Amino acid sequence: MKVAIASDHRGFEAKEQIQSIVKQLGHKVIDIGTNANKPMDYPDVAYLAAMTVSRGEADFAILACGTGIGMSIAANKIRGIRAALCHDELSAQVSRHHNDANVLCVSGDLIGDILLRKIVEVWLTTGFSGGRHARRVQKIEAIESGLDPREVTTGEATNSDETVFGM
Repeated sequence: MKVAIASDHRGFEAKEQIQSIVKQLGHKVIDIGTNANKPMDYPDVAYLAAMTVSRGEADFAILACGTGIGMSIAANKIRGIRAALCHDELSAQVSRHHNDANVLCVSGDLIGDILLRKIVEVWLTTGFSGGRHARRVQKIEAIESGLDPREVTTGEATNSDETVFGM
């Protein structure tokens, strides 16, 4: 699997750790930058990394900035991207399992090394469950195309479609 990794200056140290984790898991890293602690604008690298996923040049991307918020907002502007800001293992798991997230955004300032490792490992090893969640991802894609998701026929909803965090 190919994973594009990018950060701004505040996420640089986290990016370096993420690269190591991804390689240890046996995946190929595409380093988008930045390659220093020198101040730079996060939308520049968020765009480049998300585009590698959108174009199929990478399977996933992992982005780090101070909070992860800016990277998430910027990446989600790219067609076909479902970027999730995750601060813990559960949000990482659910973002993949339920939302088929293809970009992980993390904070370089707010989480420690151990938690960062756990988030990345869980996110990269969790698959998409499909089922009722596929219908919801299709509705997200409809919104991306300018459609009202309530008017998109993707399958029948049932009363048993409650969110269950235990999967």
